[in-house]
Parts: sequence; C-alpha cells; structure tokens
Amino acid sequence: MGATKTDLFTKQQNDIALMAKALAHPARIAILQYLVKKNACVCGDLVDELGLAQATTSQHLKELKSAGLIQGNIEGASVCYCIDPKVWKQYQLLFAGFFKESVTDKTCC
Repeated sequence: MGATKTDLFTKQQNDIALMAKALAHPARIAILQYLVKKNACVCGDLVDELGLAQATTSQHLKELKSAGLIQGNIEGASVCYCIDPKVWKQYQLLFAGFFKESVTDKTCC
C-alpha cells in the first residue's frame, strides 16, 4: 500500500495493518513466543533456537524492534532482547477489539 493511500483509512485500521505486518512471518512469531516463554532478556539463544542464520535472525529482530514489540539492550558485545510490555498490551487490545466484532454462522455464499 502506497504511503499516500494510508490517509484513506482510520488510525486504528492503519495501526492494525502495521501490527499485522510485523507479525506476518513465522520466524517473528517464533521469536515472540520464545521471548514470552523466557520472560527475560535473551542474548545469544535466538539463532540456536530458530535454526536460522544470524543475519536472517537479526533482520527479523530489527522488524520486531521497529514495530516496538521488543526492546534491545546492549550488554557487552551482544544485544539482549525482551518483550516491551506496554506495546504488547497495545497489540492485545487492538487485536481484541478487531476480533470482537462478531460474525454470524449464517453462510454468505
């Protein structure tokens, strides 16, 4: 979607789309699940956990960090990552509101 077309949609629609884009890769979902499970900052375990190349893992971390879902802190020569609880809650609320709208069991086609 072109940058000039986003003004056709509400802020909520744009926010949900940006969040969905950040979640739109199974590696990113795996990273988030791992960080949630650990409930702590994780430094070097992600490459081993995912089985992906370091560069690929770093790219996915960059996308998640750009979306605000994770935070990275430099510790020595490595960066440690954890979930940003404030943004995580925003995602929960926005998606819950989106999925709250009910769909009837009636078939449409």
